[in-house]
Amino acid sequence: MALRIKSHWKDDERARSLPEIASALAYIAWRIALDKAINLHCERFVYRDDAQRLAVIQEYLVFLVQIADRLAHADLDESDRRTLIVEFAKKLFGHVQDNSQDLLGPGDYGGPFIALLDTRSGEYAEFQFAGDGPSYAFLRHLGHEIQCVMGESEANRWVIDQVMDKDGWDAYKHFARAYHNLFE
Repeated sequence: MALRIKSHWKDDERARSLPEIASALAYIAWRIALDKAINLHCERFVYRDDAQRLAVIQEYLVFLVQIADRLAHADLDESDRRTLIVEFAKKLFGHVQDNSQDLLGPGDYGGPFIALLDTRSGEYAEFQFAGDGPSYAFLRHLGHEIQCVMGESEANRWVIDQVMDKDGWDAYKHFARAYHNLFE
């Protein structure tokens, strides 16, 4: 089933603040990341437990933050770009914290997510992003990180190919379309 994402404002005449756009982007990113995690299961890749599934979702969220940052670099001045990405990360922090607590019980889940985001941001900075989207190396890094989370058991040994060839690119396309729609 295709993922349907609402990415147009109801009242399109009213100007939106960057925090409002960031909030909408965070909700959309969560939906996309969740969809891609579910798709891996549908493709017969095996999750050990909910914590592993949440770790895959977080890798997709980190990837989408990098996409948002690259898109914002082309569209916004440095101050607005920083505001958008910081607010986006804060909203994702909340989604990760709330959903992880619901599934795994009380604990600090948002803090480790921000630490992961900081680490991965340095890694993704090495990869190219052009007008047509993320480079092969950009997508390969996402696939590699998800492969590390999923492990290399017989059931999961090809997860990197699924992420690089299909799911990562699909996540990028959905997110980029939503990003541009929210700024219209």
